[in-house]
Amino acid sequence: MGLDKIKQGFDLTKGVFLAYFILVLHVLLIAGIGLLVLFFHGFLNYMVWIFVAGSVAIGISAYLFYRRMKAEGKTLKDVLNSSAFRGQSVEVSLLGGLASFKINRPDAAPQLPDALADPSRQLEDPETVRARQLTELAQLFEKELITREEFNTAKKRLFKS
Repeated sequence: MGLDKIKQGFDLTKGVFLAYFILVLHVLLIAGIGLLVLFFHGFLNYMVWIFVAGSVAIGISAYLFYRRMKAEGKTLKDVLNSSAFRGQSVEVSLLGGLASFKINRPDAAPQLPDALADPSRQLEDPETVRARQLTELAQLFEKELITREEFNTAKKRLFKS
């Protein structure tokens, strides 16, 4: 009989602590929601100022670029015709692409990204790439999607590179 009373008392204590824990979690949830409301209320009240500050930052960076360009005695056309931009289009992107514009060159051919154009920056070993391409070529030949002549020509070209 004494053991049952102890077990009931332990279950009662456990239940009280569980109820207290749930109550504390509810208080924390209400406090978190209150903080979110205050944050977004403040954000909306100061949205105009945030926009103005962002615009000023963009304006200052444009002025510094213009000042540096003039200090070097160049025009915007000279800067865009420099060797760094030769044969490429220029894209200016703000806010992760939300606002962007692109200056295309009519003579600009699509180029590979730097990682693909420069073999030293590739993630795979050239031998691994060659083995993978040879495997794909063999699969095409086995499925009879290419002829033996095409297979041999592609294989020779692959081994030459």
